[in-house]
Amino acid sequence: MKLSRLLLPALAAFAFTTQAVAADKFRVGYMRVMDDAQAITAYEGGLYKKHGLDVELVEFKSGTDLIKAIVGGQLDTGVLGFTNAASWSSRGADLKVVGGAQHGYHAIVVRDDAGINEVKDLKGKTLASQKEGSTADTVLKGVVLTNAGLAPSDVNIMGVSPQVAVQSLVGKRVDAAFLFEPQASIAKLIAPVTQIYEIGEVWPFPCMVVITAGDTLKTRKDDVWKSLDAQREAIDLLQNKPAEAAKLIAGYFVAEPTIKTLKNGEVAREDVIQKAIESQTFSPVLTSQELARMQEIADIMQKQGSLKTRDGNPFDVSKIVDLNWQQARKL
Repeated sequence: MKLSRLLLPALAAFAFTTQAVAADKFRVGYMRVMDDAQAITAYEGGLYKKHGLDVELVEFKSGTDLIKAIVGGQLDTGVLGFTNAASWSSRGADLKVVGGAQHGYHAIVVRDDAGINEVKDLKGKTLASQKEGSTADTVLKGVVLTNAGLAPSDVNIMGVSPQVAVQSLVGKRVDAAFLFEPQASIAKLIAPVTQIYEIGEVWPFPCMVVITAGDTLKTRKDDVWKSLDAQREAIDLLQNKPAEAAKLIAGYFVAEPTIKTLKNGEVAREDVIQKAIESQTFSPVLTSQELARMQEIADIMQKQGSLKTRDGNPFDVSKIVDLNWQQARKL
């Protein structure tokens, strides 16, 4: 009985400590695309730990599912398309864009036997892209097709994951695909396809950003900022030492050590991922030009009907952007 009386407080203290440790875990959501490489690199490179965070990296198949987890409190931050924050904020969700991540890289690759030489040739063809309402879907319909004189109805657009898009190209189920990296590079290695367009070359925009809930920013601001510090360091590695970064993250994108290509035999996955990294532009900050482009994207969303404000007025991007971290770091 005496032993029980001694053990109970100890057990209670252990339970409390365990709960506190669990509560201190910082959950970062990501998708398995090169746009989110800084989140993966920060994790695999031990940079979150370096900045004092115990991070759980949580994978999602779409930005829609990821933003739902942030809104629902299952995640602390996520690296995903800005359009998700705009769309959910317009419905009343308290979300904040707290940092930059990656500038838009979306390539159109077409099967060599499809007779497609430029974007306007997509008319009447089947194109694999991202889910409706995603950032990729928004810029595809509102920028890429519009600038080519096409309406979305002119093209048979399939909303699928980048991985399925590549499989669809290989299986001849689609004529073309609108792809992130490294899927664009992988497709060009394993399928008879050619890249005809890359939006970042003609219409650069801040595709991926870091998003958190307003409540999380209030209650865990220091941790949110630590995560941004870690991702900033990861971006430095990606930009300046892509070969080193590729070794850290290649396994996330290619399961086998090598890729069997159509023309060049076996290629090491690290080489493929390094080239994919080098094709990207990563940045932890959001400039005034990028904020203006984000407003332009929000205006496109309203025109498309995927973003509706309660009062019917134009959506004001500045209301969901919090740049205190980058200002404090003098970036």
